[in-house]
Amino acid sequence: MATPRSVAFHTLGCKLNFAETSSIARLFEDAGYAIHSWEEAADFYVINTCSVTDFADRKCRKAVRHALQQSPHARIILMGCYAQLKPEEIANIPGVDLVLGAGEKFKILNYIDQLRDTSGKGLVAVQDIQSITHFDQSFSFGDRTRSFLKVQDGCDYNCAFCTIPLARGKSRSESIDQIVANAHAIAAMGAKEIVLTGVNIGDFGKYQDAKTGRFRRQTNFLTLLHALDGVAGIDRIRISSIEPNLCDDEVIEFISQSRTIVPHLHLPLQSGNDKQLAQMQRRYRRDLYADRVQTIKSKMPHACIGVDVIVGFPGETDQDFEETYRFIQDLEVSYLHVFTYSERPNTPANEMAGKVTMDLRRQRNKMLTILSEKKRRAFYENFVGNTRDVLFEKSTLPGQMSGFTDNYLKVELPLDEALINTLGPVQLTGINGAGNFEGRIKAAAGIS
Repeated sequence: MATPRSVAFHTLGCKLNFAETSSIARLFEDAGYAIHSWEEAADFYVINTCSVTDFADRKCRKAVRHALQQSPHARIILMGCYAQLKPEEIANIPGVDLVLGAGEKFKILNYIDQLRDTSGKGLVAVQDIQSITHFDQSFSFGDRTRSFLKVQDGCDYNCAFCTIPLARGKSRSESIDQIVANAHAIAAMGAKEIVLTGVNIGDFGKYQDAKTGRFRRQTNFLTLLHALDGVAGIDRIRISSIEPNLCDDEVIEFISQSRTIVPHLHLPLQSGNDKQLAQMQRRYRRDLYADRVQTIKSKMPHACIGVDVIVGFPGETDQDFEETYRFIQDLEVSYLHVFTYSERPNTPANEMAGKVTMDLRRQRNKMLTILSEKKRRAFYENFVGNTRDVLFEKSTLPGQMSGFTDNYLKVELPLDEALINTLGPVQLTGINGAGNFEGRIKAAAGIS
């Protein structure tokens, strides 16, 4: 019997990319390929790329070099957002055999057959992003504790700094029936937590009309949450990120009463200055954002709220940044993801005047990163001595396990293999040197 061909995968970027990589890996497995780890020699290496950071090219090249070091004669395939945006640039990276865009990545097995037929000649298969209207369903599995479930793709918002609409196309969704079926499949595999992923998941519900070819809304995000809340075997559903203007009162009210949807919301802010929000072409202003935070906290005082913010956007003056800093400082939020603005071709921001020096961008990033650490510490201190349920998982530290509470407090404990992938009560006794909770596991009778 012939040895099956082998393939290894590497994912750059977001939870949505991880969901898609996992589903594509299952296509290979179903076709008889042996799935190897990224650190092993393999016949094929598949790299799912990201375009969000300014290190996309560097990370791609590093991943390709690593693959060729592991297996010099392997075929290297790059797919995903960066591949869609700059296919020819990626195709010129030494060692790359195949570049697949957004519409081609789930047809990867067909293109591999073409590679064999052409004796290794490189291929670029990328179509115009506006022609991509289908939805490729995906969910991750491998980490048996949680799964990333793709519910939406693409974005219609066209923020001035963002290339995602150019890389992923129009906002479109999977049907609720299929998403619920996928959630049941995830539960059957043993995962306890689902993380809902997409580009703009609050915009869930748009489908292409078969007759007109136009996209129209048939349902909404709240209806999806209602449907998923009843899936047996799933203890937690976490929302990866939702735009503040789409996180309306009804969504917040439902989360506050939900059986499974956890009190953890990540709300992109990007700037606390209305002038900059307008220049960014964001669909809200700071008063709306502050109102969303206040509403969440009034319904769920224990809720964790994460914030995305960009520093150094064109035209950001010292006064603008100070206004953003003070605005966030006064908000009852729990942590920040701070991004240093970087220029992106084919975006409106790239043509704007008032470039901020890179030194100043880094300085502002550092200030907000320190503020984030203070916010996180203050949020954690509210819960010292409390008992909250933790979903236990293995830690990268030897002899340790870790886990998160529903409201995203990280807890580190001595390893007990019997508790991995179970949900149980832990008394949060203190905060360790790494800034995470230590705790004491309560009576095992409550563990599920």
